[in-house]
Amino acid sequence: MGQDAQEPNPLDQLIIECHDDPKQIQTRYETHRSNRNGQFKDKLLSPDFKGWQIDEILRKLHAHADADGETRPFVDPRHNLTLYARPPKHIRNLVAEVQQDICDVAPSVWFTPPEQLHMTTLEIASCRPELEIEKLVSHLQGHDVVMDLVDSLFYHRTRLVKPMVSYDATAMALTFVPAAGEETTTTHNMKDDGYTYHHLRRDVSGMVTTTGLQMKPRYIALSAHITIARFITQDGFVLENPNEGGGEVVDHARVAALVERVEKINEKLQEEYWFREDGVISMKGEWLVGQERGLELCKGTSFYGGGEAVLVGKGFHSGSLHS
Repeated sequence: MGQDAQEPNPLDQLIIECHDDPKQIQTRYETHRSNRNGQFKDKLLSPDFKGWQIDEILRKLHAHADADGETRPFVDPRHNLTLYARPPKHIRNLVAEVQQDICDVAPSVWFTPPEQLHMTTLEIASCRPELEIEKLVSHLQGHDVVMDLVDSLFYHRTRLVKPMVSYDATAMALTFVPAAGEETTTTHNMKDDGYTYHHLRRDVSGMVTTTGLQMKPRYIALSAHITIARFITQDGFVLENPNEGGGEVVDHARVAALVERVEKINEKLQEEYWFREDGVISMKGEWLVGQERGLELCKGTSFYGGGEAVLVGKGFHSGSLHS
């Protein structure tokens, strides 16, 4: 578990490059997700696209959940230790709206249930044996940092804005960017936007590494997303191959219809939930992380938002400035 105490925090690099300026940090997050969407749009609409990258473990879990009970249930072997931010009710409602719009053109997609929605603030360990995860939990408890981790947001408020759907060949997510002084629907002090979500990620990462625990997180990239849908089948996106040999081929028209729907959803999100010059905004366009529920240290088979909560931090309620 040991780690060189002088090793720099990789999440600090962006803050340094942006001179600790929340506007520059937001721009970097926005650029990252826009470029990523553009890249995957080109890939999905290419005539060379071979179909979705199916999540086989989730497919098996879903199939066994619908079984008659006589089949031995499939068990996800991957145990994780993660610091989650669970979305408040108004963000869950926004996710439900987006999921319904997607379902209209892609009913075979697996949609994350509301109780499993989460944003990974810090991935401490993933895809490990259960015993190894339990040892890591004991390690953090032994260093008395668990309470500090889950209560981080009670003392350092941070805000996410500008929801947008991001997508690739495996899944779709509702993504956000750190706030940078925009108007607010709450009593949140906009000056507090100097402490961004990226600062939070850096700080909780630092708390863990100071205990000597070495992490290899997947989400070093500029990530503030809630996975809302995953592909578990090609159904609805294939056609019978008219050529000799039969089989199935990708229905590129259906793929294009889904991409078009996501693009229209993003136009709607920007029009209705982003911040306009007249200051009229919707509360669904911003998320004070920690609102209603503090950070959650989650262990176990939590890859899809389940698992077991080791400890949940103190949440808070922020008064609304608009009816």
